[in-house]
Amino acid sequence: MQAIRWRPDALDLLDQTKLPQEEIWHTYRTAHDVAQAIRDMKVRGAPAIGTAGAFAVAIEAHRLQDSGNLREQLLEAIAHLRQARPTAVNLNWAMDRMEAVIAATDDDAQLAQALYGKALQIAQDDLRVNRAIGDAGAALFETGVRILTHCNTGSLATTGYGTALGVIRSLHANGQLTHVYADETRPYLQGARLTAYELLHESIPFDIVTDSMAGHLMQQQMVDAVVVGADRIAKNGDTANKIGTYALAVLARYHGIPFYVAAPTSTIDLATTSGADIPIEQRSAREVTEICGQPIAPVGATALHPAFDVTPGELVTGIITEFGVVRAPYEKSLPALLKEAF
Repeated sequence: MQAIRWRPDALDLLDQTKLPQEEIWHTYRTAHDVAQAIRDMKVRGAPAIGTAGAFAVAIEAHRLQDSGNLREQLLEAIAHLRQARPTAVNLNWAMDRMEAVIAATDDDAQLAQALYGKALQIAQDDLRVNRAIGDAGAALFETGVRILTHCNTGSLATTGYGTALGVIRSLHANGQLTHVYADETRPYLQGARLTAYELLHESIPFDIVTDSMAGHLMQQQMVDAVVVGADRIAKNGDTANKIGTYALAVLARYHGIPFYVAAPTSTIDLATTSGADIPIEQRSAREVTEICGQPIAPVGATALHPAFDVTPGELVTGIITEFGVVRAPYEKSLPALLKEAF
């Protein structure tokens, strides 16, 4: 399954706001329009946002290659893209790499090609990294495992394969997986709409559960592990992920169930000391009071919608990366991992 397609002058995105009822692709030819698609969650998931942002810079360079102030306009586009969604660090990570290409390329005539090449590398690396995460996660378990997951972390949220859902894919391919419980993930329903869509496509056995059912499933000993993704991991292991993740971690700790975070090293942000420093995106109240445009609350009702919450590192059993599983104390293990890897 693929949600991002690219070429030097355009980026095609599968509109995830329309899934699973409709499979609609949109074509984008400017960085500004890609930034809007990111804000509108037509493309979503931290790794996918990073990849889309990288190609947005590349197509902007192609569009403006005959412009007299190409570099200035590209840096403005990068600054605009950085603000599209503030919590996920992968977008900033990708923008840093595109800025580095601009700084290292002397000839403006070569800039569009160089930026497209870097975007291709980011996309190809993401697919390779996801498969490595899947294999590292699968190695944690024996057979007959039942996994509870939250939000959507598969091919739709990455360049391909997935992070937490990549672990589930690898478990299924190895014959280790018995069942998946996919939280519906209110209020945007990424689990019910998108994770279920991917699991059906892969013929992986699953049930959708409402977010409030998780505690009951754990109490009834129906869950062997929780595996989730991440949008930003601080130096101390505090992890920002889709709203509702923190509650799962607390429930898992109470019931003695391992709670794993699956994410590429590009999601680890050593410059962020703790979760207290992670910006939490606040989204529209309408995404709570409506479902797919249909009102479910009284007219005039107000709602809160923090899109993410932060799970303290002390509740995280391990962080599954492309280089293996990292465990506490994260203040030491995460810097050591990145130093050894890079």
